[in-house]
Amino acid sequence: MPICVFDIAEDGTTNVPQNTRLTGDAAYRWWHFDLSDPLLETWTREHLHMIPGGALTQPKTRPRCDRFEGGLILNLRGINLNAGQDADEMVSVRIYADEDVLITVRRNKVFAIDAIRQRAEAQDAPGSTAAFLETLIEGLTDRVDQHVATIDERTDHYEIALEDKNTPMPRDLPDNRRSVIRLRRYLEPQRAALSKLSTLDLPMIPETVSLGLRELANRAAIAVEELDELQGRLISVQEEHDGNIAQRQARHGYVLSVAAAIFLPLGFLTGLFGVNVGGMPGVDSPRAFAILCLSMLGLGAVMVAILKLVRWL
Repeated sequence: MPICVFDIAEDGTTNVPQNTRLTGDAAYRWWHFDLSDPLLETWTREHLHMIPGGALTQPKTRPRCDRFEGGLILNLRGINLNAGQDADEMVSVRIYADEDVLITVRRNKVFAIDAIRQRAEAQDAPGSTAAFLETLIEGLTDRVDQHVATIDERTDHYEIALEDKNTPMPRDLPDNRRSVIRLRRYLEPQRAALSKLSTLDLPMIPETVSLGLRELANRAAIAVEELDELQGRLISVQEEHDGNIAQRQARHGYVLSVAAAIFLPLGFLTGLFGVNVGGMPGVDSPRAFAILCLSMLGLGAVMVAILKLVRWL
């Protein structure tokens, strides 16, 4: 039923338990489940209080941190690194932790948890539930920082490209704006949850781990501030691109207006002298066409002079 379960000793060595009790004889027992497991809800009702059990099986979650008796209910989000899925559609991990048991539940694969699982299989797991939480949060935060840094590099590229006013708008600019919005939606409550976690006075969290959690909470706050800055920068880039497009359209419209102003009277003359009725002057004169052409050139020159006089040119 669980994806994995380990009894973990203080020195990080592990073994797979042969019984189904909630806790074991080691420092703590780690249970890891998939939310889609049909037996998970039954298992939580049999082994846990209804409050942490309900928190672990909720279909939809947001980052939270709540103390429950001597333990901890914690929901976190991480960058989605699963193939074919958007990184900013963050994956969730539901956690219940006490001194001698730690339960994690996920819907999609969480790479930070998978890294801890590999460490457990290599006999190098975190030696306590508090150390496990610190390791997990550090893994999630590292991946968030890397993803935010990637968006920051793209934004730098967009801003440098704006030095050329004719640079077209990047096709992925709207995608990055939406990515920042989605990331901030989850990381702002996660910042608050980690800040609360770093200040909780729980026997299961020693001072050494608490110091690390405070540092991770600070990193989460910095990530949210960087997302706020990136959101403003991306809006500025798009507005400047929109302004450049508007300027080019206005310039093209201006050129067309000037051309229309010059050729409108010339078009009137050609239309007037092109009517096929009797009495048209110059019909019998071989010089009439040349005179008409020279007159139109002169009229064009007069129109250009007038446009310069009124500062249209």
